[in-house]
Amino acid sequence: MTAPAASTSNTPPAEATPNRGAPEWNHHHVLDLDDFSVQEIETVLNLADRMREVLDRRIARVPALRGYTIVNLFYEPSTRTRASFELAGKVLGADVISVTASTSSVVKGESLIDTVRTLRAMRVDAMVMRHSMAGTPYLASEHTDASIINAGDGAHAHPTQALLDLYTIRSHLGDLRGKRVVMVGDIAHSRVARSDMWGLTALGAQVVVCGPPTLLPRGLRASDRPAHAESALPPVTVETDIDRAIEGADVVMALRLQSERQQGGLLPSLHEYARLYQVTAERLARAKPNHLLMHPGPKNEGTEIAASVAAGGHSIIEEQVTNGVAVRMALLYLLSGRELPSDTGEAR
Repeated sequence: MTAPAASTSNTPPAEATPNRGAPEWNHHHVLDLDDFSVQEIETVLNLADRMREVLDRRIARVPALRGYTIVNLFYEPSTRTRASFELAGKVLGADVISVTASTSSVVKGESLIDTVRTLRAMRVDAMVMRHSMAGTPYLASEHTDASIINAGDGAHAHPTQALLDLYTIRSHLGDLRGKRVVMVGDIAHSRVARSDMWGLTALGAQVVVCGPPTLLPRGLRASDRPAHAESALPPVTVETDIDRAIEGADVVMALRLQSERQQGGLLPSLHEYARLYQVTAERLARAKPNHLLMHPGPKNEGTEIAASVAAGGHSIIEEQVTNGVAVRMALLYLLSGRELPSDTGEAR
């Protein structure tokens, strides 16, 4: 997928060393999942299994990334992603620094490129970046040899959320091939939906996106595109009727209304949206009996999801949060280029 801003190859520069212990890993940056092979996705998920074992220990600390420095550079608010990356780095023994735009030299007019170059001059090894402008991590990756991890860029991509979603689904359902995964909500403005589409389709899932026509990306349906025009997203099924979309679903994922990215006039009212598209127990009754209910957070209960199902027996929303730490631990370790030890307890 081409980012709206400047893009760059996600292959390592000459001085970068791919992880020698990983069966398949050729990335120096994590910008989106559109250039990940199935084998590379599985490398992350398999290593996340081992990282989850570390998290489940009584003392969840290992020195695997001792001497490795990570900066969380967040230009947008975040609770889950920022805290998850900070914890992931610290569990592995890395030095982690968190910077927010409001307390940085950005308020004095410093450009993104200058910020990135300044941090690299401090010998930072990796930067975790969230920004309201799509394509910003791609731009940053062109101006530093530190690893850039996209923690969300505008409405474009959120690859680490997609990877943790894949990991969470796989831990329950195993092979994703043929599984019906339904995403309901503001698809047009959701960076999570875009990255999930790439990851889920790569692993063979049948992806269905559902929402009001005003909140579906233009050109997602082949019939909506000019003849011979290609979509910037992988092939998915598009529905505007939530009951039809959820029918027979293995997984249902509710997505938040991205009000901060929407222009006026897309919805008549929140009440009307909830009436037509809220994920409720009555609607979930159409899914498979053992279906999974997910939400990337933050969730607005009573709007896109009913509080009763968010806390119900099918919900794995909190499990997504826990798994996010393990997946981000795996990514940080792979990007470090360090040899993968047999017990994940000590880097070589």
